[in-house]
Amino acid sequence: MNLHAQPRPNGAVLVTARWVVGHRNGRHCLIENGEVVFENGAIIFVGRGYAGAVARREDYGHALIGPGFVDLDALSDLDTTILGYDNQPAWKKGRVWPEDYIRSGPYEMYSREELAFQKRYSFASLIRNGITTALPIASLFYRAWGETVQEFEDAAEAAADLGLRVYLGPAYRTGNQVVSADGTIGTHYDEPRGLAELDAAIDFAQRVEGAAGGLIRGMFAPDRIETCTAELLRRTAAAARDLDMPIRQHSCQSKIEYDLVLAQHGMSPPEWMASLGYLSERSLLPHGTYVSGSRHITRSGRDLEIIRDSGATIVHCPLVSGRHGGTIDHFARYKAMGLKLGLGTDTAPPDMIMNMQVGMILTRVMGGSAAIIRSEEYYDAATIGGADALRRPDLGRLQPGARADITVFDLDQPHLGQVIDPIQTMMLCGHGRDFSDVIIDGRFVMEDRVITGHDETADKARAQAQFEGLMRQYPVRTIGHPPTTAIFSASYPVDRAPGSEALWGEA
Repeated sequence: MNLHAQPRPNGAVLVTARWVVGHRNGRHCLIENGEVVFENGAIIFVGRGYAGAVARREDYGHALIGPGFVDLDALSDLDTTILGYDNQPAWKKGRVWPEDYIRSGPYEMYSREELAFQKRYSFASLIRNGITTALPIASLFYRAWGETVQEFEDAAEAAADLGLRVYLGPAYRTGNQVVSADGTIGTHYDEPRGLAELDAAIDFAQRVEGAAGGLIRGMFAPDRIETCTAELLRRTAAAARDLDMPIRQHSCQSKIEYDLVLAQHGMSPPEWMASLGYLSERSLLPHGTYVSGSRHITRSGRDLEIIRDSGATIVHCPLVSGRHGGTIDHFARYKAMGLKLGLGTDTAPPDMIMNMQVGMILTRVMGGSAAIIRSEEYYDAATIGGADALRRPDLGRLQPGARADITVFDLDQPHLGQVIDPIQTMMLCGHGRDFSDVIIDGRFVMEDRVITGHDETADKARAQAQFEGLMRQYPVRTIGHPPTTAIFSASYPVDRAPGSEALWGEA
């Protein structure tokens, strides 16, 4: 692996803009006509009137300089949400493996080269959306089983090349959802395979920890809770404790998951994890939606209290949850309960601003009041919340001693309208692509919306070709093996061009 980070600018760098999100007395603050000075990757001054010598100055004008977003569930592949957006139920549309596919032997639907491209493609997109720290997530639906160390070595090289701060670890599992011919969903287990993947993940995490000048750290990524056995979870918790690394565990994200865990273990997912001694302050838990006492789960229990008391963080992913008809009930209530909350994108586009906007809307709808949540509460979750979940007080805030992970949000974009408060404007009208410049660990990784060495147009075309190749393979792992035109529907009748391939059918 070539994990050498790009060089930083020599000497101190001063950046200024109409607004700066500083951090004082434990909370963010807005500094009008503010300045941020950094050197050797660390912030040395935030305020106005810096008197020291600087080697470089950048005035971003009518803009908001803020901390980079921390994405605890960051998309790192070609998002397949579009394939299921209007095509339901999931088990009929190739998103749960059928029994005969398991028997015939699941296989990799992407090559190593394609997977490596996807990491670079998605990592660049994260940067373009103001995300400076990312914990990658990818779907295992089209994998032979888990993710491989080899592809994460490629991911580490991509992160180092781009200058993105990442926590990396291949996803592993001891089981997978499977649908029988009558539509019953259960779990197929192969524990030895999953435990071997965990051993490989432990070795990988130790090798990459602190690489690329500290940009790359290790983490553990067991797959969804219903695909894990008790032994896998116990060994994962022990490894994370011994190496002091975070664990991300998708849980409480679907009714099927909740019911499977309850049927197999007689406990809810949080109850089961707690019984194994698995939950701790290192635990990151997307999505926290299907919990006892919610509108989704009638069973009584203390799911949220268990998560809170363990010190774990719920990774709130409002956009992807809302697209599937779900949401936590609700952000303001979880916060009032004392739950730790961070944010994840988990879908395309990896737009943290869109996630915050959708989250605010869903919170106000679920809470029945516009006054129940304010803009700064979601901004805190996307910055401080994510940093605190990683136990990194040097991230997610602009203050002396913090790492120089800085974003520039262009307030002169016409669609933003009139600006009074820059954070409220961002929440009301902003897009992730309104970031013009991104600095990570003191390196200018995007300037004037350009990431050096990356052709966004060419990458988009390459991604489209890969995605269509994946669609062609869907029938083999879809129950009944229908043609793609029966799996993917069109919004309206399609008048196809002569000679074009039919990958989707009629509505």
